[in-house]
Amino acid sequence: MALIVGLTGGIASGKSTVANLIRSKGYTIIDADVEARLAVERGEPAYNEIVAFFGKEILLDDQQINRAKLGEIIFNDEEKRQKLNSIVHPDVRRRMLNKREEAIHKGEKLIIMDIPLLFESKLTGMVEKVLLVYVDEQTQLQRLMERNQFTEEEALARIRSQMPLKDKVPLSDAIINNNGSIEETEAQLNQILIDWKVM
Repeated sequence: MALIVGLTGGIASGKSTVANLIRSKGYTIIDADVEARLAVERGEPAYNEIVAFFGKEILLDDQQINRAKLGEIIFNDEEKRQKLNSIVHPDVRRRMLNKREEAIHKGEKLIIMDIPLLFESKLTGMVEKVLLVYVDEQTQLQRLMERNQFTEEEALARIRSQMPLKDKVPLSDAIINNNGSIEETEAQLNQILIDWKVM
């Protein structure tokens, strides 16, 4: 029986680091961000809908969607962000569920659904357990500013567009505190996988 785990966190919480640690142990990861990128490739149904709604000015010269430009539009407009989500999310869910079924058929013990906005998008029904990557607000802010060269204001706008990490703690089955070193993070991960009898 496969254990289906939702891996989540917040922007710059270190979720990708944890995903890479899990991947290095040979477990399957189905990544919502990867599926979202594939869903909006040229010729895909979601791509056509996005261009129809937002217009051709969001396209690059090669006709791919200019993600930075689209990001600017939706970060400042809640209605447009919801519209984009209503186009992309159903397709991403479909793609992820197909990959989950494939992994179950292969007889895998642990399947990780890497979903940044697991709670915000109300997708907890897709998983059996939730693993949260947590950092305190100051660490999150510092990491995001350093990683993306954001001003404090730009970083805070992105952090505040998501549910606060502290609010996700009581909703999660296990929490990795990622304020420390990568070694400390991996030790916590290993313990959780042992507790869940998949390692």
